[in-house]
Amino acid sequence: MKFKKIIVILFVLPLFAFTLHKYYVSLCEIEYLKEKQSIQITLGVFIEDLEFILDKNSGKSLNLASKAEIANVDDYYKKYLNEHLQILANGKNQLYKYIGKEYDGDIVRFYLEITDIKELKSIEITNNILISEFPDQKNIVKIKVKDFNKTFYLNKSNNKSLLKF
Repeated sequence: MKFKKIIVILFVLPLFAFTLHKYYVSLCEIEYLKEKQSIQITLGVFIEDLEFILDKNSGKSLNLASKAEIANVDDYYKKYLNEHLQILANGKNQLYKYIGKEYDGDIVRFYLEITDIKELKSIEITNNILISEFPDQKNIVKIKVKDFNKTFYLNKSNNKSLLKF
């Protein structure tokens, strides 16, 4: 009997170890559209992780992506994004316009835009979204300018990317 318990534990315990492991990742896609003179940004973040941080920072339960979601949730989103996602275009800090958000399963996608960029000579992204609470967080940044594509993998020790054209 004791032998059976040991065998069960040896086989079942590793299965729990794999199912309990959580990955922390966000995806930020940035595209410069010369004809519109704008930088368009789409940022995808896991709702559960973002809600944890926003609830902790605000001291409230925001109930993201539910019928009980607070009415002014976009104010919390804008504040968090402005503090944790910065973009410098041509060496100048750029304020982006918050276009909106949409929920897609367990992800929230934010749509942001920077206008009046006649020519893009350089772009620097600082992205430390979720890193304060999740040290294993990986923030993927994909940048597309004309036919040029570049992907950066940012983390706690390296949260900036810079491209010069």
